Amino acid sequence: MARILVHVTHGPEHPTRAALGFLVAKAAVEEGHEVSLFLAGDAVQLVRDAVLDGLAGLGTGSLRESYDAIVAAGGRFYLSGMSSKARGVADGELQGKPAEMATPNVLVRLSLEHDRVLTY
Repeated sequence: MARILVHVTHGPEHPTRAALGFLVAKAAVEEGHEVSLFLAGDAVQLVRDAVLDGLAGLGTGSLRESYDAIVAAGGRFYLSGMSSKARGVADGELQGKPAEMATPNVLVRLSLEHDRVLTY
């Protein structure tokens, strides 16, 4: 199976595009692929519980359903530290989640380590 990195840069202001990135990641884990997501820009807000519970895209389903499936399959989330700081997303919001703050260097490393990179 493949290693897939999904790079999401759209957040709650574009619910369909944001949820589509998660939906594709969910489809990949359901097919047995190893999946990581790197959230940057407004997408860092997608790990907030209120956003996970309230966001649904047109034709892409619930963000929470996709997130839970990705987590259950061992998916990892990386959040841009600079984007998080600028949007008030703190380390405390990641407690209990398979997520960590990351630098641009981590995005570069992940893109080289994975077989495919998809961007939403």
